[in-house]
Amino acid sequence: MDYTVSSKQPAQLKVDCLVVTLNKGADTLPAALPEETRALISDCVKDGDFKGSKHQTLLLHKPAGLAARRLLLVGTGSDAPLSVVAFLQLASAAAKGVAATGARSAAWLLGNIEVKDQDGSAVLREAARGVADAAYRYDSYRSEAGPAPSLKRFTFLSDVPAAQAKKAVAAGTAIAAGMALAKDLGNCPPNVCHPDYLVEQAKALAAAYPALKLKTISEKQAEKLGMGAFCSVARGSERDGQIMIFEYQGSKDDPVALVGKGITFDTGGISLKPGASMDEMKYDMCGAASVFGTVKAVCELGLPIHLVAVVVAAENMPDGRASRPGDIVRTLSGQTVEILNTDAEGRLVLCDALTYVQQKYQPSAVVDIATLTGACVVALGAHAQAVYANDAELAQALLVAGDECGDRGWPMPLWDDYQEQLDSPFADMANIGGPKAGSITAACFLSRFTRDVRWAHLDIAGTAWISGGKQKGATGRPVPMLTRYLMNLAGQ
Repeated sequence: MDYTVSSKQPAQLKVDCLVVTLNKGADTLPAALPEETRALISDCVKDGDFKGSKHQTLLLHKPAGLAARRLLLVGTGSDAPLSVVAFLQLASAAAKGVAATGARSAAWLLGNIEVKDQDGSAVLREAARGVADAAYRYDSYRSEAGPAPSLKRFTFLSDVPAAQAKKAVAAGTAIAAGMALAKDLGNCPPNVCHPDYLVEQAKALAAAYPALKLKTISEKQAEKLGMGAFCSVARGSERDGQIMIFEYQGSKDDPVALVGKGITFDTGGISLKPGASMDEMKYDMCGAASVFGTVKAVCELGLPIHLVAVVVAAENMPDGRASRPGDIVRTLSGQTVEILNTDAEGRLVLCDALTYVQQKYQPSAVVDIATLTGACVVALGAHAQAVYANDAELAQALLVAGDECGDRGWPMPLWDDYQEQLDSPFADMANIGGPKAGSITAACFLSRFTRDVRWAHLDIAGTAWISGGKQKGATGRPVPMLTRYLMNLAGQ
């Protein structure tokens, strides 16, 4: 898809479809439209054909006053400024409305849309991201793929200065490209998307961007390094675990590190999960997928930052070599862990990766991303990812970034009061803290491996994918939050 920006008057655009969004009641028509077009829309409103209700659409052919062949009206459902989340939903509705036609080219008039706390460039950026994201499809494993989309060019009509507008659209489409990569990896079936496959994808990503360096650590190498927690999870599978380290050096500053959990399939190990919906445990690598996607977005944008991104990948399987409840392992940090539940494996692979990235790269901040606990889904549902941090400034930076792009987080407590739930009579700590506050105690566990660095943990178990039904699939979150956080660090 070719995405462009134009400051032309809508009447002059020779496109197959012009999109105009109208508020609830459709009583405020864009002044940029010619008088004949506004009269046509007013008649549709008077006749009751269009009311501006949320995501309502009305398609008009050969509209009066326009060079466009079609006019698509889309309702916002509101007479107040939209939230970023509502605006992204509107962008998706507009894009899908256009896609339902035979249009090869389309344009969207943005001048009459107001988004809370967002300037014209931000609106343009999120419009581009929303439209590009709406075009995502995953049909790699269908014997007959659906028809190719007819839409080839999408233009945003905006009065934002040309250079600024071009940069905004480039940012939006770069983030959407990162989300698409994260979705592709998340949606890929687990018999294909295993740790070695992720290594192949990491090599392909590094080959695509000269600024990106890649290092890999095999399971055998990890064992020699002393990553006992990671290896305790990986050894239960016939497929070896793998660790991938990307380095993007767009500045000489100390790096910011991302660490993603990549359990490519999670049976629960010996603490076997129930069979219902176990197919969705292929999404237990969505933290890793979001790291892939964020790295891609950063490379596309050419951000002036120093980024180290770690993907720690393994399958959690109930093999004869798998860890048992009651086993004790020694982590790379030297601390020991009593494994009380093998289904709490994500924190075991992460703790060694967190220690490694600190030892080797001395980052200024570390953010780990993981589909870590069902308890987080119970607490926050599918709308916000949990944000834990040992540094208030880092937590706030992530929360602000999420608010700016509609990929929201919610602050969670990391009080010492919860730490005692991890006490073990036989080791330095247990890997679970009992039935209460499961997401918090998981974060407390990770905090024991990040005492000497500014650190945040994102529990994305509720936001990384949509469960069940025909809409099931990876969401690409939190690529927007992470990318926006890094853009803010870079002053962009």
